[in-house]
Amino acid sequence: MYTDMEDWNEIRHRVLVEGKSKRSVCREFGLHWDTLRKILEHSEPPGYRMQQPRKKRMLEAFQPIIEQILRDDRSMPRKQRHTAQRIFDRLGKENGYEGGLTIVKDAVRAWHRHQAEVFVPLSHPPGEAQVDFGEGDIILKGVQTTVAFLVMSLPYSDAFFCCAFPRECTEAFLEGHRLAFAFFAGVPRRISYDNSRIAVKRIMGPRERELTTEFLRLQSHYLFVHHFCLVRRANEKGHVENLIGFARRNFLVPLPRVDNFETLNQQLEEACRQDQQRIVRGQAETKAQLLAQEQSAFLPLPAGSFEARRVRTAVANSLSLVRFHGNDYSVPTAYAYHDLTVVGTIEQVRILFADQVVATHSRHWGKAQVEFDPLHYLALLERKPGALDFARPLENWLLPECFGVLRRRLENELAGLGTRQFIKVLRLLEGSSVRQVADAVEQALAIHTLSVDAIRLILQQRQEKPVGLFCLDGRPHLKSVQVQTPDLRAYRCLLAGGAA
Repeated sequence: MYTDMEDWNEIRHRVLVEGKSKRSVCREFGLHWDTLRKILEHSEPPGYRMQQPRKKRMLEAFQPIIEQILRDDRSMPRKQRHTAQRIFDRLGKENGYEGGLTIVKDAVRAWHRHQAEVFVPLSHPPGEAQVDFGEGDIILKGVQTTVAFLVMSLPYSDAFFCCAFPRECTEAFLEGHRLAFAFFAGVPRRISYDNSRIAVKRIMGPRERELTTEFLRLQSHYLFVHHFCLVRRANEKGHVENLIGFARRNFLVPLPRVDNFETLNQQLEEACRQDQQRIVRGQAETKAQLLAQEQSAFLPLPAGSFEARRVRTAVANSLSLVRFHGNDYSVPTAYAYHDLTVVGTIEQVRILFADQVVATHSRHWGKAQVEFDPLHYLALLERKPGALDFARPLENWLLPECFGVLRRRLENELAGLGTRQFIKVLRLLEGSSVRQVADAVEQALAIHTLSVDAIRLILQQRQEKPVGLFCLDGRPHLKSVQVQTPDLRAYRCLLAGGAA
């Protein structure tokens, strides 16, 4: 088909305006008579117009086989489904197909195009949110690290909040909600989720879910309504899916260089605030202005605080270690073999026996790591002083120099008993700070006394507070008590030299 628009225009002008003969124009431009007729009938090239697709006679007999293979693939793992090349190979080996690869590719492409699902655009009233996790890389303390970041988006205003965590887990999920609600200064009335195991224990039907205890605790505190998408229907929360990619491309490029997550999350929060100054296509106001309108549809923030934590039960092993989220944390040796409760937050791990906190550690986000507190093992070392120099919990335990001086002097004077006495001094750290005990040790060394009892007395004396005047303020029940003035006449004889 002739499609040169400049010549098309010239040919029409010569024949229809200048009156040139059609035969001379065909000869001059090398046109077929039918081509000239089409040019004169249409003001622009009409394009190729096939009334019906050409039949692929070579492939017709194999079309049902191709379609059956593609239908069977729906129940197969996504990464183990047939490619067009694999279908072509099987058709040749198993069915004697002698045609080309290209028409097989065209048939597969056409089948997928006709089977692709079409979605209805959804309406999003004010006060609704969507939540999901994404992944991205940062430079953390000089090392490239993959982090999980939670995004909560508001489809009505297009505002969103994101924050990063070392890993996608229950504590991160809960803390992300707490931070997002504080950022938006309110709680969306309805929040959409996928079917993450963090929130869903079991899928019981298209819309029925058995929810985890921690998710129910979050919902009970903030009182929002949940909505879980149908399985493999991520389009129901397509807004947050798009914003995860937007945040990764715009907030994590180039890779942020930070020393801790607190700094990173401050940067992400500021980026979310700046993004609210944009005007989204189809809107007349900025995101910030739409968000201000939407906030009237939010639930108010609860008066009480919410702790983002996960609770697990565990048993301390023979090394007085408790495992939580793949890492081990020490407890005092008195609790070895005991049933304990572990409470993990983003920053801290607390270990409880009954309702008493027996150990507190900073949260470790590595794998197969051990967090020791040297104080937990001192009571055991007092019974086994020979292990002092080989105790792993005491490795790299940096104490003031005076402790080393004290140990050398004790072992010189008391031989084998000196080590045990030194461990008793270390046990004073169970109730006082390193600085307080070090000051007491330095004073004891200055006055040439080495016993643990003397150091304990010095420590107690330094910690004693002066007694002030007794005050009845705040003790109204004592004001009614009458104390009689004592009769001191019996003691006057002592002043008079024994005379009554």
